[in-house]
Amino acid sequence: MTLPGSPVPFEALSRADLVIDAEYAGGRAGNASDDPLQRLLPVGNQGGFRYSGSPARGSVKLVVLYTSGGNPDWPDALDEKTGLFTYYGDNRTPGGLLHRTPRSGNLILQRAFEATHADDTARREVPPFLLFAKAGAKGRTVSFRGLLAPGAANLAADDDLQAIWRSTGGKRFQNYRAHFTVLNVPVIDRHWIDRVLAGEPLADSCPRAWSEWVRGRAYDALVAPATQVVRSRADQTPADETGRQMLATMRQHFEGRWTDFEACAVELWRMMAPNTGTTMVTRASRDFGRDAVGIYHLGPVADRIPLDFALEAKCYAPDKSVGVRETSRLISRIRHRMFGVLVTTSFVHDQAYREIREDAHPIVVICGRDIVDLLRAKGYGNPAAVAAWLNSAFPARMDFGWAQDPA
Repeated sequence: MTLPGSPVPFEALSRADLVIDAEYAGGRAGNASDDPLQRLLPVGNQGGFRYSGSPARGSVKLVVLYTSGGNPDWPDALDEKTGLFTYYGDNRTPGGLLHRTPRSGNLILQRAFEATHADDTARREVPPFLLFAKAGAKGRTVSFRGLLAPGAANLAADDDLQAIWRSTGGKRFQNYRAHFTVLNVPVIDRHWIDRVLAGEPLADSCPRAWSEWVRGRAYDALVAPATQVVRSRADQTPADETGRQMLATMRQHFEGRWTDFEACAVELWRMMAPNTGTTMVTRASRDFGRDAVGIYHLGPVADRIPLDFALEAKCYAPDKSVGVRETSRLISRIRHRMFGVLVTTSFVHDQAYREIREDAHPIVVICGRDIVDLLRAKGYGNPAAVAAWLNSAFPARMDFGWAQDPA
């Protein structure tokens, strides 16, 4: 008997249904046969792309995307609040062509997204994508994260699959960054999996959300708003040493000239919110708690609504929190129909964070982990890349005034 919340045992995987966020245990033989995915589904036991069928012959029936979540250079990410999943392709080292990879993962992506923007006849040939993630630091247990459809309702055809450039050791190469939508399908029963493998994905057991996507490219996303709106210190800071070094590089770059970080904070916000319009970094002696002010645009290009915002930037050491004093100052300066943006290289103290959320102050909190995730998504995945970006965008200035510690 499997207890609620316990992983489905390895021996029961071959006929198990797939339940959102359920865990599926690996074996105990101590070799590759312990992999639970090949027991769950007729797919391989290695790599991020695992499938049933042949990419070369165009006969792929089902694709499993597996992510360990532990590769900072390729930060696969699922946003549970929107149902949007970002996944990176399998051309991850120099010397190879974009579509000629050992597992043909990028070829699968190219064909699937090409068919996505064609008609329903083409989408019938797109294999269902099943997302699994590593569960826990040890063992082979995996978690089922959802049924994926290529693309998203809010992304244009040019945006959902992008060939991006990266470099390693001075050698450049391309890889795909793909965006999927997790469909609103809480359970995938074994009967539908059997029909998919038999080449009948739209049979009677087909989930409604998948059928609607195939027939009309309609995205019924599985949206799960967070119940915990106050992030802990651990959730606000990088979990890996490389991420911590990236923030240390940023702080070192602005050491002794802390107010220069304000322009960097504005650029980070602009990366996160591309619809940001005109911004102005305010003078330190006159900002009254606002390090920058700006306008954010909402709506269609021909008729946008401007929203004013105030931004405060804190280039703090990793063990120094942004407290009530700093957040209260920003809160007091937000006028009617304005919102605030708080950017810090560290974290917001629990009391200050709780006050922001419980009192429903319209403040966006961008903490150390957010900065690291954002930079990685933009291709700055290590301290050297961050340093190069900072030196280019925010070079040191000759300043003979007194250096001030961050307030």
